[in-house]
Amino acid sequence: MTEDIVAGVLRQWQQVHPGLDTGPIAVIGRLNRCSALLQQAADAPLRKAGLTRPEFDILGTLRRMDREVTPGRVARETFASGAAVTKRVRQLEERGLIARRPDDRDRRVAHLSLTDEGRETIDRLLPEQLRYEAALLDGIGDQRQEELSAALGELLVVLEGRLGSLME
Repeated sequence: MTEDIVAGVLRQWQQVHPGLDTGPIAVIGRLNRCSALLQQAADAPLRKAGLTRPEFDILGTLRRMDREVTPGRVARETFASGAAVTKRVRQLEERGLIARRPDDRDRRVAHLSLTDEGRETIDRLLPEQLRYEAALLDGIGDQRQEELSAALGELLVVLEGRLGSLME
């Protein structure tokens, strides 16, 4: 098997600091590197459709929740700031993909939903995006993908618990 770039980094650190526990780099370094590479590659079908990943995530959130949602809820679901969601919602609304309805009781609150065009867009793009992402993972067998998914799920639960309490 070909060596990944992080293995070289680990070897260099061992030469400079023998005995230093570089285990965290082995995991976090690889996760960061994978994240950066996936960020570059995984959005190609979205770019062709004229969408960014965050815009796609907003459309996907509205589609999977299948009801009106507030921008605050979209922010929590997409791990984005309120300001970022407001900007993206405005752009998606201008493109006719999202509708905004003011709350009946509190005009400061908005309710977001997909327009027919927005629903058609996400329903068309999602299968294409999933096929593309599956092709990116093609070199890893189904069982290894399931194992990797489970391990990343465990890590996510740990990090959400620890980092959530640190940021409060």
